[in-house]
Amino acid sequence: MKAGSTETILRARGIGKSFPGVQALAGVDFDLRAGEVHALVGENGAGKSTLARIIAGVEKQDAGQMELNGQPYSAASRAHAETRGVRMVMQELHLIGNLTVAENIFIEKLPSRFGIVDYGKLNGAAIEIMEQVGLADIDPATPVRSLGIGQQQMVEIAAGLSRQCRILALDEPTASLTENETELLFHQIKRLKGEGVGIIYISHSIEEVLRIADRVSVLRDGRGISTADAGELSSSDIIRMMVGRDLEHEQLRHAGRPGEVALRVSGLNLGKKVRNVSFEVRRGEVLGVAGLMGSGRTETMRALFGADTADGGQVYLRGADVPVRIRSPRDAVRSGIAFLTEDRKGQGLLLPLAVRKNISLMRLRDVSRFGWMDVPRECSVACRYVDVLSVRCSSTEQTVGELSGGNQQKVVIAKWLYRDCDVLIFDEPTKGIDVGAKFEIYNQLGKLADKGKAIIFVSSDLKELMAVCDRIMVMSAGTVAETFDRDRWSREKIMAAALSELRADSV
Repeated sequence: MKAGSTETILRARGIGKSFPGVQALAGVDFDLRAGEVHALVGENGAGKSTLARIIAGVEKQDAGQMELNGQPYSAASRAHAETRGVRMVMQELHLIGNLTVAENIFIEKLPSRFGIVDYGKLNGAAIEIMEQVGLADIDPATPVRSLGIGQQQMVEIAAGLSRQCRILALDEPTASLTENETELLFHQIKRLKGEGVGIIYISHSIEEVLRIADRVSVLRDGRGISTADAGELSSSDIIRMMVGRDLEHEQLRHAGRPGEVALRVSGLNLGKKVRNVSFEVRRGEVLGVAGLMGSGRTETMRALFGADTADGGQVYLRGADVPVRIRSPRDAVRSGIAFLTEDRKGQGLLLPLAVRKNISLMRLRDVSRFGWMDVPRECSVACRYVDVLSVRCSSTEQTVGELSGGNQQKVVIAKWLYRDCDVLIFDEPTKGIDVGAKFEIYNQLGKLADKGKAIIFVSSDLKELMAVCDRIMVMSAGTVAETFDRDRWSREKIMAAALSELRADSV
């Protein structure tokens, strides 16, 4: 995309921001032109979201000045920024679960007659904006809490797109979206560019950034490294500036010889979402699970883990002929099964608690004596995993809610590594994670497999599945469509399998 204008609508100079024990930004300069997409990239904790939140009035800078349309600008709050035409769709969802989709989209300006909400007008307006972002098949009167994470993300984006603005900041907007939903978002971004809106775009997807951005600014450790036209950069250039080294030739795991069957699932069913699913994973193996959104990947793992009650099916562990009874997550954990949920904030972490408390949560008996916490031991355990996973935090006393999304994900992984389960289910573990952190997680998966752990790796990213897995099981419409060995798969074969049951259902 070509830049739409040379008119600079925002200038930020010398922006600095500190949090307890962390220098988030140090003397960062940034500017945005009308009708352009200016991407911010960098590792987790580099300061991308913090800079965008300062511009949008969510945070207040400690140092530096900003200008908006040539005038001094300092937003006292998010609401104040919005009155100046600056809006942000944040990575963390800010929806109200008990309200409908339409109410969430127009929460700031509900149409009314005689003091009563005009739901006919509200739902009609919502349908129009929902169609633009691929939510045409959802009733605008549906409570948001009943939607999946990806659909909720689209509602958040729809709310942002529905309001007039001069600057729109999008923080990891596609992290939970399908390819089709992403295309619809890109179409809306192109429309906004044509209207002269300046877009601040934060993403860990380098391919996505190179496709949509006009300019790219790289941050590292809270400092601006470089700003350049996107057309002058390659993915290798961006990665090198982000992490300070070349990751292209770093070794991923070389598959070893898998051992005995660690987990066997037979005839698992959960309504129409999971239909007669059977598979097995061996010790020392990484089994990838691919499929489109709605294919039943996450639902299968939740039923296996006891988070949702299956209608039928058996789970066998360690080659046993007698199935185990898993009626709850507690049963699964006691049987040696771990589940790293894709919803790390809602289901994976206790955000108000310290890093050390989140890590030790799964084995409290090992860090306590006579019913009292052994804090030095707990700190020692937490420090070990913080070091192993390179978690960026001021100390293990820092609350998890203050960490970046990628570092929160590392804490979730640390928690389960400490539990030391035999079977580990990773559901979208690299979602919202920078490229450097992804390689760290890939290496951890390999190390776990080398230790004889059985890994189930659910991901929407075929590239990473093909890079780190020994086999890939493809799901379609709630069933296992096909399973590929490493020497048999290709992107085309996997996608054909992912669509196979959908085509069959349409016949």
